[in-house]
Amino acid sequence: MGGQAPDDPRLTEQRNPRSARIDELSTIEIVDVINAEDRMVAEAVGEERGAIARAVDLVVDGFRRGGRLFYVGAGTSGRLGVLDAVEMPPTFRTDPGMVQGIIAGGLDALTRAQEGAEDEVESGARDIDARGVGPSDFVLGIASSGTTPYVHAALKRARERGARTGFLLCTYPTPALQAQHDVVIAPLVGPEVITGSTRMKAGTATKMVLNTLTTAAMVRLGKVYGNLMVDLQVTAEKLRDRGARILMQTLGLDRAAASALLERAGGHVKTAIVMGRLGLDAAEARSRLDAAEGVLSRVVGELDPV
Repeated sequence: MGGQAPDDPRLTEQRNPRSARIDELSTIEIVDVINAEDRMVAEAVGEERGAIARAVDLVVDGFRRGGRLFYVGAGTSGRLGVLDAVEMPPTFRTDPGMVQGIIAGGLDALTRAQEGAEDEVESGARDIDARGVGPSDFVLGIASSGTTPYVHAALKRARERGARTGFLLCTYPTPALQAQHDVVIAPLVGPEVITGSTRMKAGTATKMVLNTLTTAAMVRLGKVYGNLMVDLQVTAEKLRDRGARILMQTLGLDRAAASALLERAGGHVKTAIVMGRLGLDAAEARSRLDAAEGVLSRVVGELDPV
């Protein structure tokens, strides 16, 4: 007999009537069902735009006070938090400690499921203590079902240490959850194609929210010029090519001149733009940027539209 789990109000645990006979479908029909469900994710995330913006403002305020952003999760949720965190230094030249992912079970859980780790309440509090979380930090708990004990314990400890907290889930938030945290983000993506498999729509929604959260925060911090990734530090050939192309676009240089300027700027694109636009050496360019809190437009003006 079918049906959702008795008395379980969590959307993540309910059966999806649109995929109820997926095991009888052809391969292309299975792909079509999954794709149709995935199309609902962006709209669900969009419904949470106000809460996401609130979270961005909290994160930016914390960063400006020297604080950090922590993601806390178990399983897929934890891995997505770690993934977003580790992308920040190469993309926006942030200190590796500025955005951190904390996952139940530690580093081993990144490559091998540690299902029991999500129930370890003591570990949640201990992992927060180990990172010295404090009043300038923002801690976002990620749990698609909203019930992961490890995440709740970590957030409780973070609040005790004075941090501001948020919660990201893909089911209906309880009034108690909303009262506990500074912001709650709840994209309601609906039941999964495979019941309870939150690595699917819930995982996609989580990735979208985290992408938006950190990208918007970095834009607010001045790490983007127009829509160009100008605060990147050249550490690989791909980034060297991207940096040179940005200088070609913003300064009207040919590739050879752009590459030479990037070299003189120590591989930092934002510094190179100031040098090229104002005719300064690297040290003075960095000084001007520091005085403008890193916001490039305050130093060289707005970027010309495309």
